Amino acid sequence: MPQTPHEFDKSNLRQIILGAPKQFAEGFNLAKEIRIDGDFDRAIFYGEGGSAFPASLVNTLVKDAADKAGVDAPRICQNHTYSLKPEASKDALNIFCSYSGNTEETITTLNKAIEAGLPSVVVSSGGKLEEIAKDKGLSHVKLPMPTSDFQPRMGTGYFVGAMLQVLANHGLAEDMKAEVLAEAGAFERSMDDYEVKGQELAEKIDGKTPLVWSSQKFKELARVWTIKFNEHAKNPAFWNFFPELNHNLMVGFNNLGDRYFAIMLKDPYDDIENQRRYGITADILRENSLESEILDLVGSSCCAKMFNSIYTADFTAYYLAYKNKIDPTPVDMVEEFKKRLDPNFGK
Repeated sequence: MPQTPHEFDKSNLRQIILGAPKQFAEGFNLAKEIRIDGDFDRAIFYGEGGSAFPASLVNTLVKDAADKAGVDAPRICQNHTYSLKPEASKDALNIFCSYSGNTEETITTLNKAIEAGLPSVVVSSGGKLEEIAKDKGLSHVKLPMPTSDFQPRMGTGYFVGAMLQVLANHGLAEDMKAEVLAEAGAFERSMDDYEVKGQELAEKIDGKTPLVWSSQKFKELARVWTIKFNEHAKNPAFWNFFPELNHNLMVGFNNLGDRYFAIMLKDPYDDIENQRRYGITADILRENSLESEILDLVGSSCCAKMFNSIYTADFTAYYLAYKNKIDPTPVDMVEEFKKRLDPNFGK
């Protein structure tokens, strides 16, 4: 296994991946004093892209914990638009997330929430969101900016730790800090394994479009895999979930199978009926020239299953970027889009 970044990795994204498990502790710590007045029965997360998918993972974690405890899960909503959701009210804790602090949609909804007098918390590394929070006296979780070109998709641990802490501080989730930090230590010790597996998968995917499929419970995890392929490797990728995909999507590969490679994220504790679908699907796809690999979600907890998989995704996409002869860090197309959308972007 190489001990240095590959030749196209100008910003040493490899080192950021290796250090990612340490982010959880800092995320929890940054949000430990964040409490605002109110009795909340739900939370709404506002955000886009790499600042949004951590909330989806948090929602999965919180629901899993509630299921195991035999209690109703708190209501957690997400908003990816310029408008407030109908659920937004003074009974909801509104949490606005943008790593840069300059995401247009998030700034717009925060201003609308302020106008409506809604209880709000801001999470960012700075930017306009921090300025608004200071001006309006809002609670602000200030995320670190480890490098000048640090990408939001690589700050998942900071976000997840901070989000879980904010929810726990307001009685909207149980305190999961000890469990998550215990798992984080295991993640650090497993980085070599993630990297080796990522290299193996990148070899198999090279020249093809990856498909990532999971159970419905872990569909957000499948989506995160595709985000890593999109942004690290600059490769299109698509996600879906069992059993729904067996009723429609798979038929679309009758004559195109050799252009794709499917990664199936299988939870060994999923319904036995659902588990049977993975192998049968793989066999049928192979008969149509579409190769695949079934990856078991490894770990005794929901957190372990998700992040063991996410770090494997990071390295898979990282080495696919090498195959594509491209720097895995920048997202030039996104930056160009923002400039055209707002000529004052970044000024």
